[in-house]
Amino acid sequence: EGGFEAGIQFALRGILIDPEFLFRVEQDPADVGAATAYRISDLEFASRLSFFLWSSLPDDELVDLAARDHLRATGTLEQQIARMLRDPRSNAFIDNFFGQWLLLRNMRTVAPDPEAFLDFDENLRDAMERETELFVDSQVRDDRSVLDLLRSDYTFLNERLARHYDVPNVYGNHFRRVAVGGYGRGGLLGHGSILTTTSYPNRTSPTKRGLWVLENLLGSPPPPPPPEVPGLPDADHPDEARVRSMRERMEVHRTSPVCASCHVLMDPLGFSLENFDGIGAWRMAEEGTPIDASSTLPDGSAFEGSAGLRDVLLGEEERFVETVTEKLLTYALGRGVEYYDAPAVRQITRDAATSDYRWTSMILGVVESTPFQMRRSREP
Repeated sequence: EGGFEAGIQFALRGILIDPEFLFRVEQDPADVGAATAYRISDLEFASRLSFFLWSSLPDDELVDLAARDHLRATGTLEQQIARMLRDPRSNAFIDNFFGQWLLLRNMRTVAPDPEAFLDFDENLRDAMERETELFVDSQVRDDRSVLDLLRSDYTFLNERLARHYDVPNVYGNHFRRVAVGGYGRGGLLGHGSILTTTSYPNRTSPTKRGLWVLENLLGSPPPPPPPEVPGLPDADHPDEARVRSMRERMEVHRTSPVCASCHVLMDPLGFSLENFDGIGAWRMAEEGTPIDASSTLPDGSAFEGSAGLRDVLLGEEERFVETVTEKLLTYALGRGVEYYDAPAVRQITRDAATSDYRWTSMILGVVESTPFQMRRSREP
């Protein structure tokens, strides 16, 4: 009715809004009853595996193995996972999984107050983001232990970021692997990207940092805050000549019973990172007041600084790895982890412990798990 171009446009519009184009559709077999769990076909399994590690369609090799029912054979699956992780297409897994889990994507939208943080600019933003990207990429490519996300003694720096971190002898714009033992930058807890995205534009936030640790590293998010929570007290106090530190203001805030129940869980974790300012630079004082990075957990355990927090997290080794497993499984399945997935999460964690929780073991455990290999047919 409207000519050739209008007809083609109409057809393309129909394709682009079709559910079979927008979603990966897995059809229930005709011989499977309603609300029944069943194992997906090898071709569907190949598709799940490919979208998990490549965010794209399976290649000819995966399709061929699936068509011959060989993909799940002993040894074949491990070989294919290793091959897929070596392939450049696995960059999508690094970018998407870690970007979602660690909230690294928020780095593109943070806007530190230029009056509070004169040193922040777009070059520093890009460098912080690139550091974490290279770090997590090296962790997966080198098949390191998941625990090395916390305990590694190296990172990736260029001159701009090294100057921000006060790490000497790094020159030029290109990034290189740098040993940072003794500089407080080992592992994710010292990354400027994470420290910046968990701060407010003009100051640090022990609560946001503590919440990030609870949610993303320990898998224990606190309940949502109640309505009408009072705000944080002002830094200036009429009865005091000096400016109150963030810790002092938070302690006043926590005197409210409404606030204390949640803050007692989050704030000790966040206080240990107070030596890092709102853009991740190291500091010893805030507005003339020395930083107190000591903390005490609700169970009475005392620790100090980012190194102390790292030791606390490593002391909760299995809890941390289970959290990583839940995040991996969530990403692989495209849905949240439910209570009935708990046995699978525990099994993946136990099996990976024999290899010190290496990434290939974690990924293989997810791929071999019941939630990944099976689905439930529709309700009647």
